Amino acid sequence: MAVYRASHSCVLNKPTRLEYHKLKILILDAPNNSNVRLYLEEMLDFGVTCLVRTCEAHYDASPIIAANIAVRDLVFPDGDPPSAEIVTIWLDLIRDIVASNGSVAVHCVAGLGRAPVLACIALVEYGMNSLDAICFVRERRKGAINRKQLEYLKSYKKKGGNNCLRVCRLM
Repeated sequence: MAVYRASHSCVLNKPTRLEYHKLKILILDAPNNSNVRLYLEEMLDFGVTCLVRTCEAHYDASPIIAANIAVRDLVFPDGDPPSAEIVTIWLDLIRDIVASNGSVAVHCVAGLGRAPVLACIALVEYGMNSLDAICFVRERRKGAINRKQLEYLKSYKKKGGNNCLRVCRLM
């Protein structure tokens, strides 16, 4: 497993930057109190305006909040796909962030399951087909997405209708 080091702290997996048209997502593993400032630097560098936590937090988020990054909890069980309610909240959040030209950071414990699944869902909503979204994430984040999550994503169908990120014309 790769270890990403910077100054005095380290994280288990290097942050993964995903950009697809106007959609910008930063996938992370979970910070702790000793390295949360390293994560904050990465988020600020990527223009993150909201951090989504998909697992129980074991760190103080006050430095993140003090940097004007909103923190949202969308917790769901490890190894599982998200509930329909979580997907709806996630997509509403993504729509608002894209509309404001921001980016979102999302983390789970190791940054290999729940966070990449939400990233794939956003990619599908913004124009990728499911298999391309899975490959796009896995090429950039080795070991991402387990079998159960993979099956969920393969059958995931786009929910939104007005998420066109290219120039759209009605004839």
